[in-house]
Amino acid sequence: MAITIWLVRHGLKEKEIGDVGLTLEGIQQAKSAAQALSSRPITLILSSPLRRAKETAEYLAQALQLNVHEDRRLRERANWGDLPGQTFEEFVEVWERCTRDSDHQPPGGGDSARQAALRLHEAVRDYAPRCRPGEELVFFTHGGVMTDYLVCTLEEAELNKTHPNFMALQSSLVPECSITELIVQTDGRCRLGRFADVRHLEA
Repeated sequence: MAITIWLVRHGLKEKEIGDVGLTLEGIQQAKSAAQALSSRPITLILSSPLRRAKETAEYLAQALQLNVHEDRRLRERANWGDLPGQTFEEFVEVWERCTRDSDHQPPGGGDSARQAALRLHEAVRDYAPRCRPGEELVFFTHGGVMTDYLVCTLEEAELNKTHPNFMALQSSLVPECSITELIVQTDGRCRLGRFADVRHLEA
């Protein structure tokens, strides 16, 4: 029986360097995402250790009366502030290069896109077998590592069904607090259900 993993990007964060939290708008987004998922048979909530993801996860955890478990494999490939003294413009330049070249290693201790994809893949393989039939789980994570994982895991033709020219536009396709449905088959293969769904934010 297939297992559903919901991939949720964190809410809108403060535009400051370092490990920042959610804005007021981001908090409202997190509440809306929690409401959208609160009726699902979710038994496990995982979060990136970064503050913006943990804060987003807490609203669903409160609604379901579950704990949030941190997993470093869900963290973003790189963050503004990994490299001391880096301007935001310099960070964006590095980010875009990493997106174009999946093996480029960003300075400051971040991961290449391929490395980020592999650790999220490991997390999927680790947690999916823990679910019993009918159970679901949620990863609160980041837009970059999500698209890194999808690009390295799924065929380009399948990705293009969700959005034309997915590879070129990947950095702009996962809005804050969007919800993506990842369906993991019993043989470990994955397919996409809903992708970057934001209908709960538009209501």
